[in-house]
Amino acid sequence: MSTDSKTTKRQVKKDETPSDVNVESSEEKKNLEEDEISEEQVAENKSKFKLQIHAQLIKWAPALNMTILLLISIVAVLVRVYSVIRYESIIHEFDPWFNYRTTQYLVTNKDGIYGLWNWFDSESWYPLGRSVGGTLYPGLMATAGAIYWTLHKLCLPVDIRNVCVFLAPIFAAFTSIATYLLTRQVTKRADAGLFSALFIAIVPTYMSRSVAGSYDNEGVAIFALVFTFYLFLKAANTGSIIWSSYSALSLFFMVASWGGYAFIINIIPIFVVFLMITDRYSTKLYVSYNVFYILGTILALQIPFVGFQAIHSSEHMASHGVFILLQVYKFVNFLKGHIHKKGVKILTRLFIIGVALFLLIAFILMYVTGKTKWSGRSLTLLDPTYAKKYIPIIASVSEHQATTWSSFFFDLHFLTIFGPIGLYYCFKKPNYGKIFMAIYLVLSVYFASVMVRLLLVLGPALSIVGGIGVSWTVNLFTKSLRNFVFGAKKQEKKSKYHVSPTVSLIGLLLIGYLISVYIMHCNYTGAEAYSSPSIILSNRDRNGNRHIVDDFREAYFWLRQNTKSDEKILSWWDYGYQITGMSNRTVMVDNNTWNNTHIATVAMALASSESDAYEVCDKLDVDYILMIFGGYSYFSGDDINKFLWMVRIAGGVYPHVKEEDFYSKNNQYRIDSQASETMLNSLMFRLSFYRFDEIQTAYQKPKGWDNVRNQEVGLKKFKLEYFEEAFTSENWIVRIYRRKPRKNREGIVFLSKSLNNFPAPEQDNEYRKRHEVFDDIKFNKIILKKRRNVASR
Repeated sequence: MSTDSKTTKRQVKKDETPSDVNVESSEEKKNLEEDEISEEQVAENKSKFKLQIHAQLIKWAPALNMTILLLISIVAVLVRVYSVIRYESIIHEFDPWFNYRTTQYLVTNKDGIYGLWNWFDSESWYPLGRSVGGTLYPGLMATAGAIYWTLHKLCLPVDIRNVCVFLAPIFAAFTSIATYLLTRQVTKRADAGLFSALFIAIVPTYMSRSVAGSYDNEGVAIFALVFTFYLFLKAANTGSIIWSSYSALSLFFMVASWGGYAFIINIIPIFVVFLMITDRYSTKLYVSYNVFYILGTILALQIPFVGFQAIHSSEHMASHGVFILLQVYKFVNFLKGHIHKKGVKILTRLFIIGVALFLLIAFILMYVTGKTKWSGRSLTLLDPTYAKKYIPIIASVSEHQATTWSSFFFDLHFLTIFGPIGLYYCFKKPNYGKIFMAIYLVLSVYFASVMVRLLLVLGPALSIVGGIGVSWTVNLFTKSLRNFVFGAKKQEKKSKYHVSPTVSLIGLLLIGYLISVYIMHCNYTGAEAYSSPSIILSNRDRNGNRHIVDDFREAYFWLRQNTKSDEKILSWWDYGYQITGMSNRTVMVDNNTWNNTHIATVAMALASSESDAYEVCDKLDVDYILMIFGGYSYFSGDDINKFLWMVRIAGGVYPHVKEEDFYSKNNQYRIDSQASETMLNSLMFRLSFYRFDEIQTAYQKPKGWDNVRNQEVGLKKFKLEYFEEAFTSENWIVRIYRRKPRKNREGIVFLSKSLNNFPAPEQDNEYRKRHEVFDDIKFNKIILKKRRNVASR
């Protein structure tokens, strides 16, 4: 400002009168007061605006949550239909083919579910047969049948095959909703429920058993598992008999669907005992467990495959014991209000000791007398080495192997990071739900580490706890940013978990990045790893073009078209369901694996020489032998790679089959010139490599080069004397041989003659056992023929 203006102002001020000065000062005060009022009004209007926005968000939050949950459910379905888009609507794997065949029988049989329970299947386990109704969980088939009948009542003629193909993806959507409900029941927070629903919708471990075409028990059982947990926690928190009854009905659906129901009836008793130990017992818990246990056990008895196992099997003993323990605990609490404290202590000790001794003695007596026992799979979970030592047929299944660290990360991805964070939050402010989820997570981690198949049970637990961890972390970061942007209250500023805005922003960006990577990983595994049917193989050439290898369906169709309807097929048990389902032919063994001796007999035939194998096949009435061979097509899951497990299984029943006989002098499993003589003379070797030396399998490699074992076959230009080649698929994956009819001449070295070198029956019980097996086979042939004659009449 210039000096002239300053002097003029001073002159003006000097010329002003006192009254004028007072007027100006009063006006300035009024202006200041008006400015203060206007600032207060602006601040008040801002707060009102914020409250209005907050009220609108609260008003629309339920609708927004439901919309997001609906979108998650749609994603759960869409990510599972890659196999239908890429190939066609077809049933996958091995077990689903039996489930599909059973469902077809259910919907076409006029007696419905009662006809299924009374169905005797003469096309499997020849000549023994199989009583289907008493040896399967009917929940999956009943669910698909109910949907099929409902659609037809609505005049929607959907084929039963399409119902079976799309059943698992539909139930994956239901599982997402059930996971949302369970997480919200645990945390009372909708955001945690949405995160958990998103994670379970696309988690690879669950997707592996629920893609389109994977028509297996787990496809519906995981929904039943999560929904049962939700209903039981709801019942425990409310003490409602109605919710407890609902949880028992959900358990009934789980029992009818999958043998994994044993996990539910053991984890809930463990949860109840933990609450009693930590002094969190309540009348609500007493009511909910009693109703759940009594009604659930009564309903479980109605499933023929379970039956009275729900009473006397070892897997159910925990639920029985906790039920009795609850009554004792309730009685002790009753005594406390009517007897002196000293008397209560003495009576309590005596009563508890007496009940514990009674239960222990009862369990020991039942176990010794054989009225209760652990199944082989349960003992394998308790002792991971049990199956390998005593039941090799269980150990031979790939899904029963121990889980590798890479499998944990591949099937669960970043949930392995946020799971521990969610577990910490569960222990921070524990309630019934958080304690239950902590127990569920810890137990499922142990079981999943013992058996890779049980990653499927760990998936929901880690999705829920991981969703809680992500929700808690995101809420922590967003609260810090809200405080920075809108201003924080004093209490929030003093928060124990205060985080700077910069760290919060970086943390939110990192979580968003991890979730996006998780989504991309799950989408990749759903599209590439778990959406390829086992009966349709595919590969890519150097130019990236996809080539379909359809050898399995080619061979099964050949069997259906070129063999008689009553002819019998011998193969390893892995392919039994597919042969009966696609070829409609009778098989010796299949994936049910209920008769270890019969499977061992088939394994012995494959491990024997051609002449001995012929005698076994003749006694079993075998017409064709089906082999899976990958030496030409690089298919590593062939019978040669499974052969040592066959030898071990056979050796458990027939001691003359010894695993060491099939190793080379260097104690290696080989098929080249270093292979043992027993290996080269086995039926498995001869049927796999017959005429293999006539083709060039790899560039700059000799004829007869095995691309899987990377060895040149050790025996070439041999002839088959008792079997003849009937069919070999385009890529040599499936090979089928016909058993030659017996000729009226000497020349076959019978198995009975070769058995003369073994110890006498009084010296070797296994000798007598082998002949008892063949006598049983002859007897069952007669019984089966009588049944067929009665049926034809």
